[in-house]
Amino acid sequence: MPEPARKRRPYAPRVPMVERREQLLDAALTIIDRDGYDGVSIDAVAREVGVTRPVVYGAFDGLGPLLTTLLDRQQERALTQLFAALPLDAAGDDPVAVVERAVPALHAMVLADPVTWRAILASPVTVPDVVRERIEGDRERVRAVIEQLVAGVLGEPADAEVLSHGILALLDHFGRLVLADPGRFTAERLTGVIGSLTKAWFA
Repeated sequence: MPEPARKRRPYAPRVPMVERREQLLDAALTIIDRDGYDGVSIDAVAREVGVTRPVVYGAFDGLGPLLTTLLDRQQERALTQLFAALPLDAAGDDPVAVVERAVPALHAMVLADPVTWRAILASPVTVPDVVRERIEGDRERVRAVIEQLVAGVLGEPADAEVLSHGILALLDHFGRLVLADPGRFTAERLTGVIGSLTKAWFA
């Protein structure tokens, strides 16, 4: 009797290395978003993409380099999105007008890339120290930019440093609300509330 045909391993089509690396990074990010950092491994990334372990090792030397590259990419992506959404050219503008410009842009930013922003705003206690330290460093960088923005809009009498801490905390909290329930916490609703508060404080 002829021997039964061996079941062939699924073939991973060849793709350019740059594309393969992005594919593997996207897979790792998906796993982190779904299962947390404890769920990430070379095997898990390979399964997510539908390739073998050697394919992953052909793109990255191991899990550590893969995660470091992912962290670098997500850091650049998040800061680019955030600085594009913030009204950095608003010096001298009316504070309420700044809010009405900034809040919808930030709301759209979060919903356009929820996986990136969940990893930053809703990161669990199990986040590795290196990731937490990077996020905290970026938060201080963003806070300093907000401080400059506040000083430019409100002028000398305002304590821009203290206000920047409050604004950043507000952005963090509202960002989590938007990610959790975007239909309830709409851009219009948040803009109206924050605009009213701004008008009451600084009018």
